[in-house]
Amino acid sequence: MDETLSTPVRPPVTGSPDGTTAVTTAVITGIGACLPPRVVDNDTVIARGGLRTDDTWIRERTGIARRRHADAGTSTGDLAVGAGRAALASAGDRRPQMLLLATGTPDHPCPATAPTVAHRLGLDGIPAFDLSAVCSGFLYALAMATALIRAGTCATVLVIASDTYTTIVNPLDRETAPIFGDGAGAVLVTAGHTAEPGAVGALDLGSDGSGGDLITIPYGGSRHPRELPGTDPAGHYFRMRGRAVYAHAVRRMTRSADSALRGAGWAPETVRAFVGHQANQRILDSVADRLGIAPAHRFGNIGELGNTAAASIPLVLADPSVHARVEPGERALLTAFGGGLTWASAALNWPDVTPLSEQPPSADHPFASSRSVL
Repeated sequence: MDETLSTPVRPPVTGSPDGTTAVTTAVITGIGACLPPRVVDNDTVIARGGLRTDDTWIRERTGIARRRHADAGTSTGDLAVGAGRAALASAGDRRPQMLLLATGTPDHPCPATAPTVAHRLGLDGIPAFDLSAVCSGFLYALAMATALIRAGTCATVLVIASDTYTTIVNPLDRETAPIFGDGAGAVLVTAGHTAEPGAVGALDLGSDGSGGDLITIPYGGSRHPRELPGTDPAGHYFRMRGRAVYAHAVRRMTRSADSALRGAGWAPETVRAFVGHQANQRILDSVADRLGIAPAHRFGNIGELGNTAAASIPLVLADPSVHARVEPGERALLTAFGGGLTWASAALNWPDVTPLSEQPPSADHPFASSRSVL
């Protein structure tokens, strides 16, 4: 694929009744998060899998010190419900017209997890479906919600990204076990104009299936629906070819982010909040360095939460320490890379929102909530 042909998606321009130019787009009006309460440090991960590594190696190679692990019985859907409920509360409990759930770890192969999440949120009747783009999933879902709003199909969409990668990662695999954590983040987007805080501007999306074997779970789908004689039992776990993924991630995220910046007409030095998918701190620094974004304007949580897959970007958006350092309306750049291969970027105005968080509902009380400011 020739990435130089990538074309950023810009918001439509229409004439307003008073003769001025009006641009309709999606605006983030609510942000929510849901994290499992169990904090797991590097030494615990190492001991659990008998890994031949140490805390220093993990920190230096990835930037990760701790992550959250969901307890047994807590599912991707449970975390999604908590994040979705928090985002709706953050937005003043406005009812969405659609729910999109970005996840690579659904509760079941069938049915989709999103309709159950919508039901548990009291949103029966609205369209709800899962979207699978691995770690690019949140930005893919945000792009879809934005397109629906720009087209006039919906006025309000709830976008949730939730993953429990600890359910698919092999605890004995030194390359993946220390990296991933569990969590969910969500945003409510509402029809508005591009000048508003929280407004989504230019978007860039792409994929390259020739690299589909770099990030994969070999068995369990229709290609290999069951473990065949002589196959590796570990084939049902998540696998990643780390060095190749690193190179692709830096290159694809840099080009995609640059495309979104060009679509928005922004110079990199005007960006006040750069949020990349929290895969590896060295990847994040390499992308930001190549784009020319100063360290003071780079934000993340990989040290405390690890790689939370599709949920990583909205969990940074939900971090109150980031909101304390970025003013509403300032320019923000989001970018992600994931399996598929997929990548995506978005230019947006920083939202004027107070994020909220919820604890995961328990298995005994799946509709219960416990809300707080993060």
